[in-house]
Amino acid sequence: MTNGPDPNTLLPMRPAYGGTVFLQPMAQGLSNVTVGPYSYYDDKDETRDFFSRNVLHHYAIFGDHLHIGAFCAIAHGVRIFMNGGTHAMDGFSTFPFNIFGHGWEHGFDPATWTATHKGDTVIGPDVWLGDHATLMPGVTIGAGAIIAAGSMVAQDVPPYTVMGGNPARALRHRFDDATVVRLLAVAWWDWSAAKITRNLNAIRGADLPVLEAAK
Repeated sequence: MTNGPDPNTLLPMRPAYGGTVFLQPMAQGLSNVTVGPYSYYDDKDETRDFFSRNVLHHYAIFGDHLHIGAFCAIAHGVRIFMNGGTHAMDGFSTFPFNIFGHGWEHGFDPATWTATHKGDTVIGPDVWLGDHATLMPGVTIGAGAIIAAGSMVAQDVPPYTVMGGNPARALRHRFDDATVVRLLAVAWWDWSAAKITRNLNAIRGADLPVLEAAK
């Protein structure tokens, strides 16, 4: 018996299907991205350019980091906006005159731009991002959260919360607060592949004491 797929495999469902890619191997060499094992992106066009096509305005010079936890499911068309696309907003105009040069760069104060930056974007473990969901810069999505298809997330999402709409709002909580605390303490996504394999039924199930007793 094996202990699941190799998380360093780019195409874990080949040859049957080529549209699903594990993101961890794709992130290797990117200084501003961290991805946990087994998190995947599914694209009907079988593209391999998630971090350049779906993660937008992410430039190392700005220092913001994209964190994607383990076991995340990211559906087709998800877009993650980073801080490089923000504009200075304290003046009368938000137009980025400076980027076009030819004299328009003179007198520009970069601090007016960086003041609008929202920090790192954090997607916790076991998060499901629905088809064409959009994440705005600097949001944190808690473990086990679900973002409905087509939603636009502009605020932090608590763990195990279902969010939907534009702007996204909490639709329901998957579990009560006490259960969420216990699930976060279990943190099954940090287990070894062997332990996860042994306890798949507990992870897929809904009997918390069984999950907590997993060996």
